[in-house]
Amino acid sequence: MLLAFLLSATLLRAGMLEDVMKHVGGQAKGPDESTTASGLKQALSIGTEKAVKNVSRTNGYFDNQAIKILMPEKIRKVADVLGKIGYQKQVDEFVLSMNRAAEKAAPKARAIFIDAIKGMSIEDARKILGGGDTAATEYFEKKTRGKLYDEFKPVISSSMNQVGCTRSYKEMMGKYETVPFVSKQSLDLDHYVTNKALDGLFYMVGQEEKKIRTDPAARVTDLLKKVFGK
Repeated sequence: MLLAFLLSATLLRAGMLEDVMKHVGGQAKGPDESTTASGLKQALSIGTEKAVKNVSRTNGYFDNQAIKILMPEKIRKVADVLGKIGYQKQVDEFVLSMNRAAEKAAPKARAIFIDAIKGMSIEDARKILGGGDTAATEYFEKKTRGKLYDEFKPVISSSMNQVGCTRSYKEMMGKYETVPFVSKQSLDLDHYVTNKALDGLFYMVGQEEKKIRTDPAARVTDLLKKVFGK
């Protein structure tokens, strides 16, 4: 009788322990892969939208020292020479016009970002979640940069013409070439500004991803809290 009682008690405790372990295991277990993928897509949707909005506004590039488009290194000597002979205002206007072109073109990235986010697989999400603070942004850039460049460059070119960037560049170079004993310089300005605009945009997306991963206050939805609240 006593033996039967002890055996029953032992089995009861074992069953209770199993139930507790299942309960604890269920709590400790992270979100399933489908939820993880949804969370990452939401994080990228929020991050890209904020990034595009931030860089698209007036001075979005120009006033942000982290992404401001500076004088191309290849013609920096040109700018230095012109500044010294009284054309600093024109140099400054040229730099401003490059940033204005980037700011004007940036909203065109929204549609490409949305399509790329929809195409993210569960396997992609699983790998990204365990990556660094900008793992999603790095993956996203690899998937979209080429297409963004192809779509972005014509817009940049058109925008630079509209804001006077190309005209400013030609005027600046014309003044430089009147200086005795200087060599002519050449530069694919559209290529330069397009790449710098994309560099700045992805930098801002990365900053937004870092916030969501590390700052609980940036997890503005229940899904983000569930996926990133580790």
